[in-house]
Amino acid sequence: MHFLLCIILYDWFSGGQLALCLSAVALIKNELFTMSYQNDSISNIVNSLLADFDARRDLGNRHHNALRMWAWRFTVRFSYFIKRLFDLVASIAALAILGPLVFIPVAIAIKLDSPGPVFYVETRVGKYGHHFRFFKFRSMHVGADKLLADLKNQNESADGVTFKMKKDPRVTRVGRFIRKFSIDELPQLLNILFNDMSFVGPRPAKPNEVSIYNPDDRKRMNVRPGLTGVWQVSGRSDLPFKKQVYLDKEYIQSWSIKQDIIILLKTIPAVFTGKGAY
Repeated sequence: MHFLLCIILYDWFSGGQLALCLSAVALIKNELFTMSYQNDSISNIVNSLLADFDARRDLGNRHHNALRMWAWRFTVRFSYFIKRLFDLVASIAALAILGPLVFIPVAIAIKLDSPGPVFYVETRVGKYGHHFRFFKFRSMHVGADKLLADLKNQNESADGVTFKMKKDPRVTRVGRFIRKFSIDELPQLLNILFNDMSFVGPRPAKPNEVSIYNPDDRKRMNVRPGLTGVWQVSGRSDLPFKKQVYLDKEYIQSWSIKQDIIILLKTIPAVFTGKGAY
């Protein structure tokens, strides 16, 4: 109370200067409060705009990623459609051309060489483990499958998964010729036509071979098997099984229409040289 009275007396003697200063201080304080409130409002508006911008950007990114995913799926599906279309058209054309030029002469030669049917039909394992009827020209004597057990100890395949023997006694004279130049594989054009196989892909395995596959080996069955493939133009039967699986997985991971065309072109000299075929 005494302090307030002293301030009033001092203000009266100083001509009211102190009151003027206090009024100025109060005015500045009020302005600062108003500006602070306005700044808070502006800050809220800016933050709201930034949050809206971030939300729109995230939405745009999601739409962009969804569009990219759709484009990727469309490209893959379209590529497989082109592959199947090629398989269908080319298999029909090949059967029409090779029927009178190759199929009939080979069929006559097989019948004259040894008794038995012209075609050899067995079960093979296709895409995702699907079993299908696999066609070949018969190149062995009838009952050759029953003699396989007696020849197991002469298997020349280092891995022991597949059976390979260069001078297999079960093979007929005509069989040696058509196997050397892969003519025995031509009936598989029917398998391509029936969509069990493709022109290019891993070779179809036998069920007894698949039964001893490990999980890594089974990856080669993620696509349709082929009439020819990357290891058919890289050494054929001379390659060990593990190398064949490795090349098949490389093909699957890097598949493209361009790669199929390259493999088909490389197959032509590989067939004519007969290297690695027995």
